[in-house]
Amino acid sequence: MSIPRWAWAPFALAVALLAVPIAGLLIRAPWGRLPDLLASERATDALTLSLATCAVSTALVLIIGTPTALVLARSRGRWTRSVRTLVTVPMVLPPVVAGLALLTTLGRRGLVGQHLSAWGIEIGFTTVAVVLAQTFVALPFLVVSLEGAIRTAGDDYERAASHLGASPTRTFFTVTVPVLAPAIAGGTALAFARALGEFGATLTFAGSLQGVTRTLPLEIYLLREGDTDLSLALAVILLAVAALIVGLSSRLRSAHE
Repeated sequence: MSIPRWAWAPFALAVALLAVPIAGLLIRAPWGRLPDLLASERATDALTLSLATCAVSTALVLIIGTPTALVLARSRGRWTRSVRTLVTVPMVLPPVVAGLALLTTLGRRGLVGQHLSAWGIEIGFTTVAVVLAQTFVALPFLVVSLEGAIRTAGDDYERAASHLGASPTRTFFTVTVPVLAPAIAGGTALAFARALGEFGATLTFAGSLQGVTRTLPLEIYLLREGDTDLSLALAVILLAVAALIVGLSSRLRSAHE
């Protein structure tokens, strides 16, 4: 299919709009001082916390998101449309609103949190709150992408396994998961990237306490005026990790197709 000549103009504009700011960040980054800056306490605390919480939240997304995508893809009924909408909402919801929803539900005075607090269980403004905020915003990315992959793959292999006497659980782990492995890996990578970049929900629900709730995006925001070099150094790391994850996700999606 031939490409209209006029399409190249908006294409070039889109590439420039995306590439120029990233290039500006990379040019301004203090490359010579990068090792020393990243070795600082604030940098290591933020990086360690982000990687640890993202690993946990991504594991939660994988554990609960994969069965959820399967149920939505294989079920029929009006209720699936409502649940699908519910799952998708966090993708378009402003992160601050997501954090406020979590806070009013699980915070010390929240709908559920007040009862947990009476038992001495505090969630708001803790590391657990960071994990929950990341899980809340990242879960839809896995579910939506995986549901589409399940629909595309069909259920011929599952039907064959069922006719051979395999239980639904055995079919899921021995047939469905291996067939969808590239799609699951790709969706998991996207969920990790979304969790790593989470800012608004984390700040609203978990706050910003160094070593406890202050993740990499929060540290970058706080340092943008006080210590620009360290802020740029952390931004470069976040950019590199995001690019690596997105590239991995694209390769996995290509392998699945």
